[in-house]
Amino acid sequence: MANAFIDELRWRGMLQDIMPGTEEQLNKEVTHGYVGFDPTADSLHIGSLVPILLLVHLQKAGHKPYALVGGATGMVGDPTGKSEERNMLSEDVLLRNVAGIKAQLEKFLDFETGKENAAVMVNNFDWFKNISFLDFIREAGKHITVNYMMAKDSVKKRLQSETGMSFTEFTYQLVQGYDFYWLYEHEQCKLQMGGSDQWGNIVTGTELIRRKAGGEAFAFTCPLIKKADGTKFGKSEQGNVWLDATKTSPYQFYQFWLNASDEDAQNWIKIFTFLTREEIEDIIAEHQQNPGERKLQKTLAKELSIFVHGQAEYEKAIETTAKLFSAKSMAAEDLSEEDIISMEGVIKSAFPKQRLMQGIDVVSFLAETNIFLSKGEARKMIQSGGVSINRKKVADVAMPLTGNNLLHQKYLLVQKGKKQHFLVEAG
Repeated sequence: MANAFIDELRWRGMLQDIMPGTEEQLNKEVTHGYVGFDPTADSLHIGSLVPILLLVHLQKAGHKPYALVGGATGMVGDPTGKSEERNMLSEDVLLRNVAGIKAQLEKFLDFETGKENAAVMVNNFDWFKNISFLDFIREAGKHITVNYMMAKDSVKKRLQSETGMSFTEFTYQLVQGYDFYWLYEHEQCKLQMGGSDQWGNIVTGTELIRRKAGGEAFAFTCPLIKKADGTKFGKSEQGNVWLDATKTSPYQFYQFWLNASDEDAQNWIKIFTFLTREEIEDIIAEHQQNPGERKLQKTLAKELSIFVHGQAEYEKAIETTAKLFSAKSMAAEDLSEEDIISMEGVIKSAFPKQRLMQGIDVVSFLAETNIFLSKGEARKMIQSGGVSINRKKVADVAMPLTGNNLLHQKYLLVQKGKKQHFLVEAG
């Protein structure tokens, strides 16, 4: 029997590995399924959108989603896909991060109590805080062999690396496996979902349930999202693209999706939106007839902006984009102060006005404002024609900057390369 939920994920390109029997389980009954989120920051970023969407699709299909925030595992560190051990976080920081992530997940999932498939948030610190080390190795450790744990690719890679692997990280898959066992026993969770890099850890959970509880559990993973050009998904020139509007503005968030390549946009519109197959096929066909209109990118950016930030912020992002686009053709001297201070997508910094009044060479200015890491780097970029100040190309590495260069006696606009823009306020 076909399963609508799995079929939906399959055509969207959101299914990689699936355990035998999973589709049958989902057809048989309302299934409780979970995804784990790593609380290394107080906000999720767009790399977390796929696991969020797995839970949303699960709930839309009538099943019950659980979002597990790893308050305990966040203290350990997952070795999967890492080349070295990460820093451990204090309990205070973890609690703040967990609260931030919970607030974000409540925007995407229906937590309304009373519904059979209302979403539930759990924190593994709640069940790990009272388990002693001896209890854990007796309750969980004796059921999984070291041979089984060492056969996992993530463990093999780290053991063969120069840095090796700490005992703390080695036990991570057992700790994550225990999460699945605990949720199976206390919340009737029979399904775990996650990224394909988590398959080894997830399977350890199903094995623990089989050996310790004599039960049967299921799992599937989605592929890790990649960009067509090989660069890392989820990064912009400013770093991570966060779901928190104070870390990544709705305008910057909108621009990230708008700047997707045609190939990426065609893949991502299936993964990151809830548009139907027919709607997506129509948009792709329309885009192919007139690629310059960028219908794919505009639709992708619209759907994601509304999903994450809401209709009002999406409309503001459109307004800002139009305003900046028209302002780009204006000379810097013609920009009003309001135009300058309302610019989105620029990196803002301050610089002592007195230094400019005394006069400073452009290379020193670029290094002292941290626009470039060194004078040498700034000099090279100027020589290759990659620096503009107040929308005029800098041709001379010895060019002086003074108070006369300030816009509205206060601002300097700096462009580095093709896409990085800086607003320096002199005060």
